Amino acid sequence: SGAAGATGSVAGQLARIAGARVIGIAGGQHKCEWLLSELGFDAAIDYKSEDVAARLAALCPAGLNVFFDNVGGEILDIALANLADRARVVLCGGISRYDSRGPIAGPANYFNLIYRRARMEGFIVLDYQARFPEATAALAGYLASGQLRHRETVLQGFAQLPQALMNLFAGGNMGKQLVAVDILHN
Repeated sequence: SGAAGATGSVAGQLARIAGARVIGIAGGQHKCEWLLSELGFDAAIDYKSEDVAARLAALCPAGLNVFFDNVGGEILDIALANLADRARVVLCGGISRYDSRGPIAGPANYFNLIYRRARMEGFIVLDYQARFPEATAALAGYLASGQLRHRETVLQGFAQLPQALMNLFAGGNMGKQLVAVDILHN
């Protein structure tokens, strides 16, 4: 989920490099086309115009083996309902809940973790700080060889910070959302 964002696009490509069949979930046909044509994903689901549950069931009739979640909410619930036996669910983000007001419901399909004997675990990159040099070298190699690609959405000027934040919540960026600011020297 969140496959056209900074984290999701890299996670999906790393899975592809490792030999996995990769299906990305993103908002909008333009983002899905980018996942397929430039990043090499095997399939893409546009959650804004497609029935995500039906597409996941069609694309993964035996269930999901690994689900890397950046979104939470309804998308996570759909993934939990479509797990394969011994599946792994990686929780990396939850953008669907970041601007929610009131109580936040947990996933309704959590019992499928028991039924499928699956695991769900949070992932924080800082837990792997000791391996940063190894990761940096591997990522640099993938970038240099063209196996790993990235995209940035850049807004110009400090005044664009609020718009950049709104882009994240509205899906207005592809890849990493950045704001370029001039540095003043005194």
